[in-house]
Amino acid sequence: MFLKIRFPAVRTRLISLIIGIAAVAGTAHASTHDFYKGKTIRMVVGFSPGGGFDTYARAIGRHLGRQLPGTPTVIVENMPGAGSLIAANHLYRVAKPDGLTIGHFIGGLFLGQILGRPGTEFDALKFEYIGAPVKDTPICVFTKASGVISMDQLWATKTPAKVGGTGPGDPTHDHPRILKAALGLPIQLVAGYKGTADVRVAAEGGEVAGSCGWNWYSVKAIWGKAVDAGDAVVVLQMLPKPHPDLPKVPLAINFAKTDEARQLIQAGIHDMSAIIRPFALSPGTPSDRVRLLREAFMNTIRDPEFVAETRKARLDVDPVGGEEVQTIVARLFKLGPDVVQKLKEILG
Repeated sequence: MFLKIRFPAVRTRLISLIIGIAAVAGTAHASTHDFYKGKTIRMVVGFSPGGGFDTYARAIGRHLGRQLPGTPTVIVENMPGAGSLIAANHLYRVAKPDGLTIGHFIGGLFLGQILGRPGTEFDALKFEYIGAPVKDTPICVFTKASGVISMDQLWATKTPAKVGGTGPGDPTHDHPRILKAALGLPIQLVAGYKGTADVRVAAEGGEVAGSCGWNWYSVKAIWGKAVDAGDAVVVLQMLPKPHPDLPKVPLAINFAKTDEARQLIQAGIHDMSAIIRPFALSPGTPSDRVRLLREAFMNTIRDPEFVAETRKARLDVDPVGGEEVQTIVARLFKLGPDVVQKLKEILG
């Protein structure tokens, strides 16, 4: 049954109201899509030029503008320091929430907030996430010369195998500690290396046996010849399911014997690996711009020109959408107090 409006005045006011609502909606839509015209987006990277974070940011930055209405210019600025904490704090405290500043820093900082690490001036739950270009693929890789080329040999070793790492918040530092505590893995972390390239040199020189937490994609790119020759061997992968390249390499989670061990690996390794390279916006960024940037980010990842560039540069792409990043971050902050306390004890 349709309602017939018999009073002209009422009908006129109703029609005017409908027209007004449509006009407002149309204006909002137009302003959203006109906003980026002639604008410049700053992409603030928390690490120095030349590294993985910088490389991904510059590759995305070269194509992102074409996926946004108005085709804005995108520039990349490096703001290194404190393991990218300076950049994360800048995005939270200094950058305007206007959708013109995108931060790119390491996701390990979120766990640092949960654990109460000093220097954290942001609330990870309040960032607006637009996505991550790739999930981390952490592995344990050892040199043939170390004598550890399988998990059986690692379990049987009488002296803990030395693994090289960088600093707190980085997988090469945090993952070995979690593995040792959760699984009783016989490894000894040697921290303080400036980067994974330094760890590789140390392993080749016999200073350490290898590394746990190193990204498989990075190993393929810079140590692939040693892996192909059998001089470096992947003995463990810290993923929920086997990587297609490593179908026979055992999963760390399968060695967990308690619920606590599984929770530590899930929260400290699996979840962190999915959000290790987030791109984020300042809290309070208008929702329409967040939505536009999320769509543009995923469209960039699928863009044929971007795909061709990443293949040529040997950059792996396995994206996580902004909504999923937001969900994983929220899940981290729902960890039980017992697990948080255990992680504090493990990671310091």
